[in-house]
Amino acid sequence: MTSWSSWFRDRQLNFLVGVNLLIVIVATVLSHGQFVDIDNLQSMGGQLPELGLLALGIMLSMVSGNGGIDLSGVALSNLSGMVAAMLLPHLVSADDSPALYTAVFTAIVLAMGVLGGVLNGIVIARLRLTPILCTLGTSLLFTGIAVVLSNGASVRVEYVDPLSAIGNGTWLQIPISFAIFVVTVLVLGWVLRRMPFGLRLFLMGTNPKAAFYAGIPRTRMLIITYGLCGVLASLAGLISATHTSSAKWDYGNSYLLIAILIAVMGGVNPSGGYGRIVCVFLAATALQFLSSLFNLLGVSQFFGDCAWGFLLLASLAFAGGERVRTIFGIGGARAAPNLPRPPASTGR
Repeated sequence: MTSWSSWFRDRQLNFLVGVNLLIVIVATVLSHGQFVDIDNLQSMGGQLPELGLLALGIMLSMVSGNGGIDLSGVALSNLSGMVAAMLLPHLVSADDSPALYTAVFTAIVLAMGVLGGVLNGIVIARLRLTPILCTLGTSLLFTGIAVVLSNGASVRVEYVDPLSAIGNGTWLQIPISFAIFVVTVLVLGWVLRRMPFGLRLFLMGTNPKAAFYAGIPRTRMLIITYGLCGVLASLAGLISATHTSSAKWDYGNSYLLIAILIAVMGGVNPSGGYGRIVCVFLAATALQFLSSLFNLLGVSQFFGDCAWGFLLLASLAFAGGERVRTIFGIGGARAAPNLPRPPASTGR
């Protein structure tokens, strides 16, 4: 098991924990306690999952290496919700069976995410295209399909209580969408840390040649990785569609750059081979805390963008400089990032 001392030695983690605590304290004082009011906390919990899930997808694609970055997440998210909203009324009646309607809607959204992600993985792996260019192309493809299907208009999602609860409901005062996000973080963190898939993914991103000689199937790994990115994007689409009861091709156009910002601020190495789920989670919460604080104080969002940029630069200066020097061998020999430990017994 990872010792507690290794957590305290992680400068990126310490920086993000400190930033989150500082923002919460300052925000509570400036808002006279309104920041920690249950309504504001629930509002932040409901807004965080969409960006957080997209950032996790960005993280996975970056860790895989080879210039990996998934630019199609937002487009696939919108397309998934739109296809489900348009197709489902022809299959299931919302009035007759709300629970079945919700289950089928969720299944269609996730299936679209898997299909879109696997398409990215196949094209990248089989044609050996640079991931950033490939996913830029599929992003335009997904957006074009969504525009053609809807004629550029918003598509209404039928209102049923179980489906609406995904994006708007609470359980024990906790937003259900936030609970979905936390469960996803925990499951994905366990997979990357404890499963052979995680070890292979980090090794493939760190040293592709060593991964090749170790017998790691590059094609299958890329397809699975981008398939997971698609699932994460479709989960974000499910939450956004149920939250607004609609789906549109251009929803959340600004989310892509913010998701990349979260991943980089969370310490994910754009060159591949390094990333921690907990740091990405804390980076997402820090940006959400700042956004909520600015809304409470009536501060312009342009100043918010400036603050986010400053926070990214501070993160790179405080916690990222040593890692960058290590990765590129400045001032010493090149060292591999801290990979997850392999399972005790893998079997054959």
